[in-house]
Amino acid sequence: MKQLRIGDITIDAVIEREGPWRRPQDFFPAYDEGVFKRHLPTMEPEVFDAARGMMVITYQTFVVRTPRYTILVDTCTGEDKGHPPPFDFPGKERWRNELFALGVGFEQIDYVFCTHLHIDHTGWNTTLRDGRWVPTFPNAKYVFHKGEYAAWEAEHAKGSNPPGTVFRDNCLPIVEAGQALLVDDDYALDDTVTLTPTPGHSPCHCCVNIFSKGQRAVVAGDLMHHQIQCREPDWSARPDWDPKQSAASRRKFFASVADTDTLILPVHFPAPTVGWIKPLGGAFDYRFRRG
Repeated sequence: MKQLRIGDITIDAVIEREGPWRRPQDFFPAYDEGVFKRHLPTMEPEVFDAARGMMVITYQTFVVRTPRYTILVDTCTGEDKGHPPPFDFPGKERWRNELFALGVGFEQIDYVFCTHLHIDHTGWNTTLRDGRWVPTFPNAKYVFHKGEYAAWEAEHAKGSNPPGTVFRDNCLPIVEAGQALLVDDDYALDDTVTLTPTPGHSPCHCCVNIFSKGQRAVVAGDLMHHQIQCREPDWSARPDWDPKQSAASRRKFFASVADTDTLILPVHFPAPTVGWIKPLGGAFDYRFRRG
């Protein structure tokens, strides 16, 4: 993704992983081969590898630099976590190297926003040091939705938060270090960064709005994982907490931004990543911003 400028704010992508590695029939319980094949010829060519029959999925963090703050939105899977496939893979130093290549060090991060507290959005929150998980970004405040945190705290206590280490290793150490901000739906860092609640994929999933000089971009987290979910909003992903609520959140959000100048940054969409929601019949579409 090329650097995006929203007024006085810049947004860059830091990639941990990208490529074709998920079959749609495995990821969407409502998958219909005929429907998917009907859409495929007119979808963006970057989102599907037809030769392999795989969706192209990216793990990335967005680095948001405002006149006042340096912010990370979502932190991929992280190092040394010992996660099961597909979340543990070689080459994760790419993420760190790309961040440093932007001229951003760990100590320079002011805020970390997590759209939700899943395995692939919280990984670099913490680093293993002397056998303990500690905050990777020592000067940052980490913004977690309080309902999201409470839900996974309860699931972890029941032993039902697979793979069982995400809350313990990626979230709890932040709270214990006093670096967490547990916030409500209407949280605003200032007039440039706010939240929009979009629950369903997780208990209190949120999108992150970025405003400057009359322009708006939205980091959409996992509101959608693939372009097909714009055309088929009821195709909720297998990991969704509440599939019906997830679909309802998609429809509501898409309707609110369709045919506007609002730029969308879905975390799992491959480069060029940034784009717009467009109306398409009784549903919607996603078109990349090119050039």
